[in-house]
Amino acid sequence: MRQPLHYPWPDFDVDEAVAPAIAVRVDVSETGAEVAAHQHRKGQLVFALAGGVSCRVPSGLWMVPTHCAVWIPGGMTHSNIATADAKLFFVYIEPGAADLPVRCCTISISPLLRELIVALSERSDTHDGDALLARLLLAELPRMPVQQLYLPIPPESRLRLIADALAANPADRTRLGEWARRVALSESSLGRLVIKETGLSFGRWRQQLHLIVAIRELSRGATVQQVSAELGYESVAAFITMFKKALGKPPAKYLASVMHGNRT
Repeated sequence: MRQPLHYPWPDFDVDEAVAPAIAVRVDVSETGAEVAAHQHRKGQLVFALAGGVSCRVPSGLWMVPTHCAVWIPGGMTHSNIATADAKLFFVYIEPGAADLPVRCCTISISPLLRELIVALSERSDTHDGDALLARLLLAELPRMPVQQLYLPIPPESRLRLIADALAANPADRTRLGEWARRVALSESSLGRLVIKETGLSFGRWRQQLHLIVAIRELSRGATVQQVSAELGYESVAAFITMFKKALGKPPAKYLASVMHGNRT
């Protein structure tokens, strides 16, 4: 059972801080942890140094594997669920302090940026951070490559039901026609609805979930064989083919590029 996520400063309101960037380290227990839906005036970068975390916003689900982060603009409602034994860093950034996207996105974290985040967290016990570290961090962050680790989850109730079921059981291979029967639509109507609401075909939508779950699990140390089986692929080769076709690299090379901040 997941526990509430405990911050080192339980009575501190981050939105009252005047520093352009503040970093907080949170070590998660062996049972995992979660933060209920909330929002900040400041933007928030959620960085996983170990383990993984998923962030849910009104428009979708973002998976944050090790050595990546998700950017959540200020004022956006979100919730976080962390894996067991995760080591997380939350970086709170003053609006306008850096040239950052206006939408959520997953960002690769370079070794330099990783060390800046860790160092800033060690200087933030006064809630004022460190001005030099903050400036360096805010200069480096906008240069990081964006990763497509996002599952659109539209507000339409029938699609949200399907998305929740697939997120709970990514290996589910139920066909579009059977999902259509369950939500009282024709197969063609459901197919059109998925495209209209997500911009993806049903197969591509489910594949996107497989990709973000695969990257999360691989970054935690799971083998390709384990992930392939968890996602219900008939063979490891079929999983690798899907992964390479979608992301341009096989799993090992893709993870290496993400973990080392490769911009190519």
